Order: sequence, then structure tokens, then C-alpha cells
Amino acid sequence: MFEYPGLWMFPVLFVFIIFGFPIAFSLITVGFLFGIFQFGDAIIYQLVAKVTDVSSNSILAAIPLFIFMGALLESAKIAEKLFDAIHLWTHRIPGGLGVGTILMGTIFAAASGVVGATETVIGLLAIPIMLKHAYDKKLISGTICAGGSLGTVIPPSITVIVLAPVANVSVGDLFAGLLFPGLIMASLFIFAVIAWGLIDKNAAPSEEHLESYPSLYVKIKQTVFALIPPMLLIFSVLGTILFGLATPTEAAASGAIGTIVLTLVYRQFTKNVLLRAMKSTVSITAMILLIVLGGNIFAGVFFASGGMAAVQNIMGELGLPGWGVIAAILAMTFFAGFMLDLISVVLIIIPVAMPIIKLYGFDEIWFCVAFLVMLQTSYLTPPMAPSIFYLRAISPPSITLTDMYKGVLPFIAMQLVTLGIVLSFPRIVTWFPEYILSIR
Repeated sequence: MFEYPGLWMFPVLFVFIIFGFPIAFSLITVGFLFGIFQFGDAIIYQLVAKVTDVSSNSILAAIPLFIFMGALLESAKIAEKLFDAIHLWTHRIPGGLGVGTILMGTIFAAASGVVGATETVIGLLAIPIMLKHAYDKKLISGTICAGGSLGTVIPPSITVIVLAPVANVSVGDLFAGLLFPGLIMASLFIFAVIAWGLIDKNAAPSEEHLESYPSLYVKIKQTVFALIPPMLLIFSVLGTILFGLATPTEAAASGAIGTIVLTLVYRQFTKNVLLRAMKSTVSITAMILLIVLGGNIFAGVFFASGGMAAVQNIMGELGLPGWGVIAAILAMTFFAGFMLDLISVVLIIIPVAMPIIKLYGFDEIWFCVAFLVMLQTSYLTPPMAPSIFYLRAISPPSITLTDMYKGVLPFIAMQLVTLGIVLSFPRIVTWFPEYILSIR
């Protein structure tokens, strides 16, 4: 190991993180220190080059635009109208409020792509209503965490926009490959909520007593007004990316303009609404791009100091078969997700993993989708689950940490089922990108 000093970067990085240093500054500091040790003053030029690369990357320019879409939808209270419209159709289903929450998480994830923002919005909307209807606190916790986590696997995910250039794959192809697994996972979450409601009637009390709900005509009218415009916006953004009609940045710019038009249609566009959305966008974007810069610096020094060669040599000495390598990488992803945010895991694991995946001949899009599903699973898994930390910040004291830990377990099982489907049936991932390519 002393032959390859780059391998020591990971233990030193984790020491910084354990002592509470912000992940972005930890990545930059470790990269700089090892760079000075290996290359002397020349590291300064590499750091400047990395700043230029990140600031001029056209794909990363899509990040603030997608974040702005979600921030404006939340700030303008359009998300509330969406939730109300969805609940009109789900209230008679067992666990109807939970089902509506998962659907809301799916739609809002497709509008913002930011996991924390999705969970916060749907949590603030759903928790008071579910408590009012005496839903079990474990079911409330699991549903909010699961629905909010879908931003990782539902396009246009910000995590995907960061991952694609790092993995050297097309953003559009990765969106296409992720679409069906993301919808499968959302469907399994809905199945889990309904099954929970059927097995334990007290966990999700029936809403059959709500006979005052609007007529079919009023329901359709409210749905068309609240649901159809945002869905058209989402489909237009994703469609232009998938079919190669626009780059992710161009589609995001169109989506941002479309979101402004949407707020004007709903008569919610005010100076305060715009300022809140812009402030949120700047804050989240600055955090993400600083982490991306830190990851680029860290990965650059790691590769230059022979870290990648060391990893390949270790893999060769262990003699792991291809599937053993996949299992090892996914296990590292799972445990890294306990300590780091999603984007940091991408920037640390993917630069090391992709050359190995190519060496063993696995499909790159398929592996990236499996990686994202595993990453989302770690995001939901106690005791360090980031999703639970988000929920604790917005939930009342009556919902305890024990409720949260128990509540996410059925949804973790559904994530593992999704991962098993992706690993067992690669065509679920690879078919749609190939079909899109054939008709472009």
C-alpha cells in the first residue's frame, strides 16, 4: 500500500469527515495535501484547471436551472395544488394518503431532481394531513422518506447530471435507462403502502366517511387544472432530452421558463415568490458545485498518484469474477452512503469503478443505474439514513426516531427488490436507451 500513496487518500478523507469537516472542504484539503506531497508546486496549476473545468462544464449548468424549477414550484404553492388533486383520486384506496404521497414524490422528483427538496416539500404537505386522519406514525415516516428519496432514480435527477460526465456516459441515455427502474420502484412503494393499509387497518384508517368529496366532473376539472400543466412541463423537458432534441442545459432552461409561465397561469408569480426561489436555488447550487469541484480535485490527484493502478492490481490479486467486482463496488457504495451525501459518493466511487466496469465488459448504463438504486437504498437505511435526518427536521415531536427507523424497513425491502430486478434483467435498463437511439 505504501507503493501507492494515493490509496491513503480515502482513510485520510474519512478522518476529516468523522471530525465534522464539511465534505467539500474535506475533498479539496485532502486532494491539495496529497497533491503537494506528490507533485509539489505543480498541484496549483491542476487545481486552477479543475476550477476552470467545473465552471465551464455545460452539463453542470443544468443543475441550477432544474433546482430553480423545483424551488419555484414549491415557493408558488403549486405543489399543494398537486397534492390536493392527487388525493381526490386516491382517498378511497387503502392507505390512500400514503399512495398520494408516493405519487406526489414521483411527480415532484421529476420536476426538481433534488432529493432533500422533494422530501421536505411532500413532508410539510403530507404529515399534518396524515396525522389528522390518525395514520400510524411508522407508516407516515416510511412513506415520506421513501417518496422523498425518489429524486435519486426519477429523471431528471441532479445526481444523474453529476454522475453522467464523471462516468463518461450520455445524460440522455442514463435518463432513459433509469426511467423504468424508477417507475418500478415507485410502483413497489405504492404496493407497500396499500399492503400495509390492508394488513393493518388501524395504520391507515379508511376515508370512506368523506362523502362530501366533489363530483366526477369537479374532480376532473381540478385535476386538469392542477396536474396536467406540470406534467406537460415535465414531459416536455424529459422528452427533449431523451429524443436528442435539446441538451440537458437547453431543456433545463426551457423548463425554468415554463415554470415561470406556470406560476403566471396559476396567478402565484410575485416578487417574494421569485426571490425565495432564487435564494434557495443559489444556496443549493453553491453547495452542490463546491462538492463537485472538491470531488474533481480529489479524483484528479488520486488518478495522478497511481491510485487507480493500485485498485486494479488489488482486484487482479484477489481474482474476483465480474459479478464479485459488481458486488464489491455496490457494497462500498452502500456503506459510503451512510456517511456521505449522494453527490459525494458519486464523485468518490464512480471515477474508480468505471474503468473496472469497462475492463470486465459490463454495460456502463446498466451499472450506473444499479449504482443509483443502491445509493438510494443507503440513503434510506438506518441508522445513518440522510432521509431520516431530513424528516426529523420537519416532523413534530410526536413522530419519534423509532417510528422513523421501523417505518422505512418495508420500503428498503422494495428498493432491494428493484435492485434485484435491475441486476437480473439488464434489458429493463438497456432496452429504452437503444430504442430511443434507433428512432432519433
